[in-house]
Amino acid sequence: MGQLHYGNSDTRIEIPDRLLAHLKVVIATKLRRNESFMMSWTNDEGRSSIWLQPSIPLRFVFDTADMEVLNPQAVRDMANAATSSAGLIVALDEDIPEAPQRELRPVTGGVPRLKVPA
Repeated sequence: MGQLHYGNSDTRIEIPDRLLAHLKVVIATKLRRNESFMMSWTNDEGRSSIWLQPSIPLRFVFDTADMEVLNPQAVRDMANAATSSAGLIVALDEDIPEAPQRELRPVTGGVPRLKVPA
């Protein structure tokens, strides 16, 4: 279970590593663009929300050293939700599916070679 540390206090939010990896990309992208937004989630204590903006320190801590392989569609969906008036609503128990494998095909055709006179 990873952690998102918010602000200068001891406030931390426990988030599964796979979900946290996706959130990290979305949050970093939005904040790099100087875009603030609301993020909400539910847990045993009820519902919580934080306002994310570039001036508030954040730290992402992962349980594992291995990098997660991200699902691009999940990242896009989260980014779109973060832009909405409701903000990004996170389901901490959400199981993000693996990214579909793209079929790799050999390159055909190519660029014709230029014939150089001898």
